[in-house]
Amino acid sequence: MTTTAAETATTATTSTFVGGRPSLRRQFLDAYEREHATTMKVLRAFPPDKTELQPHPRCKSARELAWIFALERGLGKAGLANAFAERGPSGAPPAAPDSWEAVLSGIEAAHADFRDTFDSYSDEQLLEPIKFFGGPKTLIDIPRIDFAWFLLSDHIHHRGQLSIYLRMADGKVPSIYGPSGDEPWF
Repeated sequence: MTTTAAETATTATTSTFVGGRPSLRRQFLDAYEREHATTMKVLRAFPPDKTELQPHPRCKSARELAWIFALERGLGKAGLANAFAERGPSGAPPAAPDSWEAVLSGIEAAHADFRDTFDSYSDEQLLEPIKFFGGPKTLIDIPRIDFAWFLLSDHIHHRGQLSIYLRMADGKVPSIYGPSGDEPWF
């Protein structure tokens, strides 16, 4: 089902503010979209011929590290649906695609899929507890919204890792939260 811009605008105006403040959903989605745009800027700056860069044998290659952005969106959908209530994730995650463009396309698709899933929850549902990992072999109750913020924080963490890889690959590091050596503001 395709949503038109008018339908999106109507939904946004009816569900964006609660008591004069942005709803929990709107606050998260605004941050989610903003951070995704910044991450894609970093990913697009990465030299495609250096995606196998692996700074240490225990580190992932840049391509594998980037794929985490797609994998976490799938983990996020499962977590929001409380799929970990009885057990943790099963099986090994899918391997990263071989091409950088396929990795980027996969990230974009997973991003949109998670956003649409998250957007289907009301603020009340976002406050409901789900099960998530609290330690080795331990599941704890956590509100859906806190789980979503945890995933976004982890996303930002992995973007920071990737920005170091980008510098090591002789790529130009774009502005992330402020000017960079390659993208000064003045």
